[in-house]
Amino acid sequence: MSDTEFLRRLARELVDKGKLIEAGFVSYRLTAMNPRAGKTQLEETRMAFFAGAQHLFGSIMGILDDDREPTAEDLRRMDVISDELKIFIAEFERKHGLAGRTQ
Repeated sequence: MSDTEFLRRLARELVDKGKLIEAGFVSYRLTAMNPRAGKTQLEETRMAFFAGAQHLFGSIMGILDDDREPTAEDLRRMDVISDELKIFIAEFERKHGLAGRTQ
């Protein structure tokens, strides 16, 4: 099983357990943080990571139209968020020598 397949399977399992964002933070910690980071740095970084996730989720929930089915405008808004995050991850991968490792 490839690393990507394993991470996707792990993500599905963790979301079922209510731990998807925690799994994302662990992945971030492994790929972007100094392994010798101290307790305070880990706590502050985790708080910032979760705050970012909360901001995104809260924003998505706040901008969706109230209709039962997603509207064309809802889908456009989700595409804009997706595009912004794709640009971020591409920059992150280039900066950290990970280009081409994620999908």
